[in-house]
Amino acid sequence: MIHEAPVPPQSARELLTELLRRGVSVLYLRISRLNSEVLRDGGLRISYGSDHSIEIDGGLVRGVGSVASMETLLKRVNTLKQFEMSGVLLVNSTEGFLNARDKYRATQLLASSGVRVPETKITEDVYVLSETVRAWGKTVIKPLIGSMGYGSLLVTDPDIAYIIGKTWLSHSQPLLLQKYTRSRDRDIRVLVVGDEILGAIYRYKPVDTWKTNVAQGARVEKAPIDTELAEISMRATKTLKLDYAGVDVGETENGYVVYEVNAMPNWQGFYAGTGINPAPKIVDYLLSKLRK
Repeated sequence: MIHEAPVPPQSARELLTELLRRGVSVLYLRISRLNSEVLRDGGLRISYGSDHSIEIDGGLVRGVGSVASMETLLKRVNTLKQFEMSGVLLVNSTEGFLNARDKYRATQLLASSGVRVPETKITEDVYVLSETVRAWGKTVIKPLIGSMGYGSLLVTDPDIAYIIGKTWLSHSQPLLLQKYTRSRDRDIRVLVVGDEILGAIYRYKPVDTWKTNVAQGARVEKAPIDTELAEISMRATKTLKLDYAGVDVGETENGYVVYEVNAMPNWQGFYAGTGINPAPKIVDYLLSKLRK
C-alpha cells in the first residue's frame, strides 16, 4: 500500500485489512520516504527511509500527498514509474493516476473518446475568465489538482470572478472553468472495479452549499443504474486507463455528463448508500492481475 498520510485513512485501512485476511504480506509505504536510485551497473533500486531496499510484487496506490511543488510531484511520480519499470504491478497504474489527477487532461481525454462532459476551459488570463463567466452565467472555478470539492467555487459575477482569478494567478495557479449544468440538487457517484460496476449513489447537496461531496456533508442514497449511466461510467474509467475509479456523473437537461473521475476514491458514502464495501473487490482485482 502506497500513500502519504502517516496513519492510513479509512479506505486504506480496509484494503490493508482485506489483504491481511487473504494471507498477503503487506507494507504501508509513505511515498515521501521512498528513494529511487539508478545503480552503476544500470540497475534500478528503491529504498525506504535510510537504507532499506523495497522489493514488492504489486501495490495499491492510494495517494501521493498534498504536493507543494512540481519538483516534488515529479519525484513521487517517477518513483511510482520506477516501480513499474522494475516489474511491479500498481493499481491504479501511474498513467491512469496521472490521467485522472490532472482534471483538464482527464476532460480532454473523455471528450475525445465521446464521453459527454461540461463545457470546460483552462486559462491564465483573468479577462478571459471574466468574459467566460459573463457568457456562461453559473461557472465553477476549480483547482487543476484537488479532491473532495475543496477549493472549488461557484460564481456568477464577472467582477468577483476577476478578483478570484487575480488571487489564484498570484499563486501560479491556472484557472480551470466548467459551465454549471446540474439540473438537480444532486449528482451520482459510480464505483467501477475492472469490468464490473459495483453500484451507484445519489449525493444530495446540503442546504447551505452547492457541493455534493460526502466530505462536505452530502446526504447519500442508493441510485439505480440504467444502461446509459453504466456505459458512460465504464467508458470514462477505461478511457483514463484506470483499474478502478469513482466516476462523478451529473444529470443535465441533455443527459448525463461526467464531471470528474477519481483514481483514489474514498467510499464511506458509497458504502453507507449501497451496503457494498469495494475493498474486497479491489483486492480480488489486484490479486487476479498478479496471478496472470
